Amino acid sequence: MGPSAEKKLTGLFAATFTPFTTQGEVNLVEIGPYIDYLREKQGVNSIFVNGTTGESMSLTVAERKILAEEWCQKAKGKLDQVIVHVGCLSLKDAKELAGHAVQIGAHAIAAMSPFFFKPKTADALRSFLQEVASAAPTLPFYYYHIPSVTGVNMPVRDVLEGIEELIPTFRGVKFSGTDLMDFGYCVNNYPPHWSFLYGTDEQLLAGLAMGADGAVGSTYNYAGRHFNKLMSAFKDGDVVQARKIQFKMQELLCYAMKLGFDVGVNKQLMSELSGLSLGPPRPPVTPCPSAHVGLIVKKYGHIFADC
Repeated sequence: MGPSAEKKLTGLFAATFTPFTTQGEVNLVEIGPYIDYLREKQGVNSIFVNGTTGESMSLTVAERKILAEEWCQKAKGKLDQVIVHVGCLSLKDAKELAGHAVQIGAHAIAAMSPFFFKPKTADALRSFLQEVASAAPTLPFYYYHIPSVTGVNMPVRDVLEGIEELIPTFRGVKFSGTDLMDFGYCVNNYPPHWSFLYGTDEQLLAGLAMGADGAVGSTYNYAGRHFNKLMSAFKDGDVVQARKIQFKMQELLCYAMKLGFDVGVNKQLMSELSGLSLGPPRPPVTPCPSAHVGLIVKKYGHIFADC
């Protein structure tokens, strides 16, 4: 099935953590149970792998390949969508990962902007994305906008101008930014068959109000069932209930930020709440003190006690 026949992406996508052993090696054994946990406990049926949450830039190309293949293999017959992030600082590496994604049966690929040598213009970024997408001509391609990490702050609306002429497989954006005017402009002015996935969990309700088709986020790994309720309430027109759930998540994240919330803390929180053995983050990210994680877990239980 070619990209033009693909359906719009909807619902929640868990931005998956990469399981490591205690020695810091990739731990493929946890991926099967991880997928079952997402489906059975969180009601999350799609994933975005090897992204920021997955510590992709701390992985080798070989590691990213074996992880992507295992996610795709274990997801068959269980998940609706597996999007593989293939963005790299090296264009050749990104193209290699894109070509590999075709071979392993990924549903789609995405790429963020390179961020050591940054593109200075929207044209330069579009050209980079075009090269990456060309290595996977049968897969839908998504631009992964995450300016807080890449430092590439050019408006997405500028990046998207004329992009489908360069990338026929272009199908939308993972928008992990907070500029809702830019996001709304994109939703309102670009083709209806594109999918716009909002990527700032603590502002999901605002993203939905601006027309997001779905969402990609790290907290959907362990709070997906709550965010599913938020999305259902919004769809049913119950904005008051949707706000209540969003405010609860914001309260949790504000508390966690006081304790140094980052990928390492988030990963350990997922391990504690899910019972999965995800291991430590890879340096330079440092593990979270167990006492801090315990406090966040306790706060989570208190906030969502009635949910």
